Amino acid sequence: MRLTPTERDRLLLRGAAELARARRARGLKLNVPEATALIADTVCEAARDGKRLAEAIEEARSVLGAGDVLPGVADVVTEVHVEAVFDDGSRLAVVSSPIRDAQPLGDDAPGAVVPGPGAPQPEPVVHLRVRNTAPVPVSVTSHFHFFEANPRLDFDRAAAYGMRLCVPAGSSVRFDPHGEGEVGLVPIGGDRIAIGFAGLVDGPLDAPGAKALALARAEACGYLGASAEDPAPGSPTPQAGRAGQAGGTDRADGAQP
Repeated sequence: MRLTPTERDRLLLRGAAELARARRARGLKLNVPEATALIADTVCEAARDGKRLAEAIEEARSVLGAGDVLPGVADVVTEVHVEAVFDDGSRLAVVSSPIRDAQPLGDDAPGAVVPGPGAPQPEPVVHLRVRNTAPVPVSVTSHFHFFEANPRLDFDRAAAYGMRLCVPAGSSVRFDPHGEGEVGLVPIGGDRIAIGFAGLVDGPLDAPGAKALALARAEACGYLGASAEDPAPGSPTPQAGRAGQAGGTDRADGAQP
């Protein structure tokens, strides 16, 4: 049986969640990977049962309490992100405060991570107005190729080609149902190869004809803002100067380049 990378990841998550359930049933307190897997799997299973995004998140918040996890786990697992397939398509579920009645140990806890000085963030080179035409919220992560973001987001796709959100790695931007806002974008760095995402590019971003072909694919698939006859809200505003880029290849999962 041939499985896609997403399906293999889902099976791996399910296996980790089942291990967590078995250990909790034996009276063991869960560690960080076990708690994270159990919460994420709960969202995926709720989506499979036909529940909506908000219902799946609430169900995930109820699965673990402070007495189910080891000390310090609540300090680490403060938010769980998982992409699940709902009846109306794939959605990024963000489960904040996933452990009930958690009492964090604070920054002085043994093993606490003390952040170093933050790296300077690049300045946006393009600003776009984005309108969410969907009846559900849409979230886009930091290193996702913004050109290929949810087709119900209405913005200038051509201006967003080869760009990502100008936000810290691992974070995301949420667009409320029928809401509108402005985002800043910076060029994708590294080797500038976009594999996966929505499958509109699947190759080098700067290859001859790649942008025109990707726009044609987007228009054929019904992506708002991809057609020259259907301009997206607002227009890109170039910013002075060049955006700084970190070395390496940008990734859709929000990891550092």
